[in-house]
Amino acid sequence: MSDCGCDKARKDLEEYLRHEVCKTEHSDIREHLENCPACRDEALVATTLTAVVARACKETAPEELRDQVLAWLRAEQASHGHAAAI
Repeated sequence: MSDCGCDKARKDLEEYLRHEVCKTEHSDIREHLENCPACRDEALVATTLTAVVARACKETAPEELRDQVLAWLRAEQASHGHAAAI
């Protein structure tokens, strides 16, 4: 198996991390990351960032804030003559 090189690894890093590259490319990129500290660090930053964003997306607003937003939306809909469907 031949090392795919930094340019190829970085170009396809997102697809590689989402398992969206073919098996051959996946193996080549994996091998490159194992042997290239700079690209491996870039992959670590990308996976860490993805995990942080995923955790943040799972957070929910406090119930009181949710109620305030819904009340505001209902008031806006009522003032514009639309039926409140929230």
